[in-house]
Amino acid sequence: MTPQKTRALFERLAAANPSPDTELHYQTPFQLLVAVILSAQATDKSVNLATPGLFRVAATAQRLAAMDEQAVADKIKTIGLYRNKAKNLVAMAKGLLERHGGEVPRARAELEALPGVGRKTANVILNTLYGEPVIAVDTHVFRVANRTGLAPGENVRAVEDRLAKAVPQDFRRHAHHWLILHGRYVCRALKPACASCPIADLCAWPDKAKHVQP
Repeated sequence: MTPQKTRALFERLAAANPSPDTELHYQTPFQLLVAVILSAQATDKSVNLATPGLFRVAATAQRLAAMDEQAVADKIKTIGLYRNKAKNLVAMAKGLLERHGGEVPRARAELEALPGVGRKTANVILNTLYGEPVIAVDTHVFRVANRTGLAPGENVRAVEDRLAKAVPQDFRRHAHHWLILHGRYVCRALKPACASCPIADLCAWPDKAKHVQP
């Protein structure tokens, strides 16, 4: 995609949603970190259904670190990979207490050193909590970047690196959320809404003509 088309793409997404944000429910930085860890290979909707019960008993790193892994697992068992995630959550909370006084760190290396936190999760935290212009590449972002021709790549890191180069500086702060939401609600995996897509004329996807009917 040319720089001119890329700018037009983000101008349109920004006009439709000037202040995008995560759809995960949270009240504190710690709760967002928990929710993002839980969202791996799970939908935000499923996470939002599970976290209220967890946060009632473990709203802080101190309380979560004191819990038994099985007790945490029981609170999140409706989410995929819940046993492994419970293990990581308890270990993450203990790591926060031991190394950061229970506070969510701002440095990427410190975030990625926590159990259950990979590059994508770190990017979400850096962007959503601290306003850094980084882009977390989930399945939605990966699909949109490849379908449209915005930043094609064979793996998530390749797409992330290409997005870092392609997205105009003045759109990088919110690019992460614009692309996620566009992939979630418009450029869907199975039934893309090409007929109502605000960037359809900029999109290079050869199959879009098959989905022009509302």
